[in-house]
Amino acid sequence: MPKLGMEPIRREALVKATIAEIGQHGTLDVTVSQIARRAGMSSALAHHYFGGKEQIFVAAMRYTMGVYAAEVRGALAMAEGPAARVEAIVRASFSERNFRGDTVAAWMNFYVLAQTSDQARRLLNVYHRRLRANLRHGLRPLMGARAFDVSERVAALIDGVYLRQSLGHGTPDRASAVAHVMGAVHCALEGAKP
Repeated sequence: MPKLGMEPIRREALVKATIAEIGQHGTLDVTVSQIARRAGMSSALAHHYFGGKEQIFVAAMRYTMGVYAAEVRGALAMAEGPAARVEAIVRASFSERNFRGDTVAAWMNFYVLAQTSDQARRLLNVYHRRLRANLRHGLRPLMGARAFDVSERVAALIDGVYLRQSLGHGTPDRASAVAHVMGAVHCALEGAKP
């Protein structure tokens, strides 16, 4: 069996340290030295693996999106029917791995980064397109042509709950977040009935 090199292990440690530092400070105003120190390595090694701070941030964003995508895929694989698909996406959006303090802070700061970084903007656009497409796929059989508009509103509501949590204090309340978004989905579905 081939030996796993240290590079992937160190890269992952730096990415997780980046998310933790952003979460602790609530801003992208963290240094490579702080990130490297948290990961237990030198800043020179961090620069060697990523090149610079923006590349580390983009790698952290990619990692966070990968975790989110895996949660959504897993939830969708178990969903039976269109309404269950929509609920699965909402629940995955607020899962324990996705809706926690450091990850919420990281997501909000990735939005800030996307204003100045083309790579971050592209990643955020991929996230938005996938979220809306997944929601539309579940909503279309339930409400036809209105699925586009409702998927836009539900996606915006998910982002809004993250924004509100990033401004508040305390532990993220997953159950309330899911109930809030699903309440809006149910209202939209009720409005779609003849």
